[in-house]
Amino acid sequence: MNLIKLENLRKTYQVGLQCVNALAGVDLEVDKGEFLSIMGHSGSGKSTLMNIIGMLDVPTSGNYFFENENVARFNEDKLTAIRRRKIGFVFQQYNLLPRMNAVKQVMAPLMYQGVPRKEREERAIKALELVGLKDRIKSKPNELSGGQQQRVSIARAIVASPDIILADEPTGALDSRTGEEIMGIFKKLNDKGHTIIIITHEDNIAALTKRNIRIKDGLLL
Repeated sequence: MNLIKLENLRKTYQVGLQCVNALAGVDLEVDKGEFLSIMGHSGSGKSTLMNIIGMLDVPTSGNYFFENENVARFNEDKLTAIRRRKIGFVFQQYNLLPRMNAVKQVMAPLMYQGVPRKEREERAIKALELVGLKDRIKSKPNELSGGQQQRVSIARAIVASPDIILADEPTGALDSRTGEEIMGIFKKLNDKGHTIIIITHEDNIAALTKRNIRIKDGLLL
């Protein structure tokens, strides 16, 4: 079953007097439960594509269907609701708050969903256990290694049990061994039914996913 379907998706930016085609007509289908990587060099359009899939940006033209509904028809409230309930984001720079310990970092998305505090904490601890941080739930970012910080950001992304996890260069700031450990966590999450899309420029990371797509000059190859 299609979770995501993109038809002739285009994104154009105005840079001074010049038009830049970040996406030049992308067609893509992603089924529920896939483990997919989108690979390309800097400037290829891969992050723009992720932002549109994650409903953080809108295309200039073309169609985007999410669960068979046209995203163009969604108002901002519905877009926000879908992002909170159905999409988890993992970024290269972790985006953790420096004064907040791991369990509070992971609890934060549930607060916006109105989940009671006790349940928020229980679910956050369970998510941290899933990524191997059972003994570091009270640690702040400056007390954690880069790999551990990325594990916290993954726990934060999955705590609301989203249908899809979007990871933009999730191993880019990590050494190769730690990067492979992080990819192992994504594989376990995929085995549990999560749809996972990894944005990367690294061949060895793309090779660890079940399907690999390359993007160049705003087009899928």
